[in-house]
Amino acid sequence: MTLTTLAACNIAQGTADIIARDQARGVVNDVVAERFPGIDATPVTDCVIDNASAQEILIVAGAAVTGVTEQTSRTVSGILQRPDTVLCISRNALVSLEAFA
Repeated sequence: MTLTTLAACNIAQGTADIIARDQARGVVNDVVAERFPGIDATPVTDCVIDNASAQEILIVAGAAVTGVTEQTSRTVSGILQRPDTVLCISRNALVSLEAFA
């Protein structure tokens, strides 16, 4: 494989990853907004996406086409419960509160 071919593959993979993450972001935002009405879902969504595995991103992104299923909700819920996700959310909440100070 030449370097040009390898670079093209990396670019294509990076683009596919960005598209999947963007689709997953929309789904997660909807799930979070539904489960926690009245909060700004965006920072929570960012934490979920940042702490999701590639497999989880694909599962959640698929719901952008098929609709949110029980598996989608379980996946998002599982990511929300991870210590790194909880820490991320708490940090984002503090930053949000500082904006009001």
